[in-house]
Amino acid sequence: MQNEAGNTEYLERQRKGRLMLLSMLVFFITPIIAVIAMYKLDWRPKGESIGELVTPAKLITINNTLMTSDSYTAQPDLWKEKWSMVYVAAECETACENKLYNMRQLHISLYKEIPRMQRVLITTSKQVTELKNRYPELLILNQPSHEVSTLSAQFNINGESAINSDRIYLIDPLGHLMMSYKPNTEPALIRKDITRLMKYSWAG
Repeated sequence: MQNEAGNTEYLERQRKGRLMLLSMLVFFITPIIAVIAMYKLDWRPKGESIGELVTPAKLITINNTLMTSDSYTAQPDLWKEKWSMVYVAAECETACENKLYNMRQLHISLYKEIPRMQRVLITTSKQVTELKNRYPELLILNQPSHEVSTLSAQFNINGESAINSDRIYLIDPLGHLMMSYKPNTEPALIRKDITRLMKYSWAG
């Protein structure tokens, strides 16, 4: 009788263990499958979004001599662990400033997901004090010019120069450029894309 009770208890523990293992597999594997499907099937967010998927996704690398506007060396893992909204410009003039404002508002609108995103400006402009004051959480990569130009060129897609494109670029938490948005894309639609990506992504 005691053996039967022991066997029943053992089988119950075994069943619970298998269920827990299965749940963990589903939790970790499903997001990976979703990301793979997104790349392989040229996924586009539903609705009115016109975000353009970069295929194949491009790994963005950082030169170890590239520096921020605060004269700190940019780290090789800059793009890792967070999603990155990136804007590329030569001199940050009106169009650039408008885009930075939209990016900030979009970032704020992510609410609880705010810590999973960072905003980055890549520019050859040296005078960025006013921008830093206006957008203190914005990471500005702007020196030296040669390294900035080399980094900017990695965002060139479909024969288009990123530095003149007025696009917002999205880098995933593994460091891959995977989405870009045309200049006239509404921030609300970009937000819709980003929130959907974050929802189904295990990274970042």
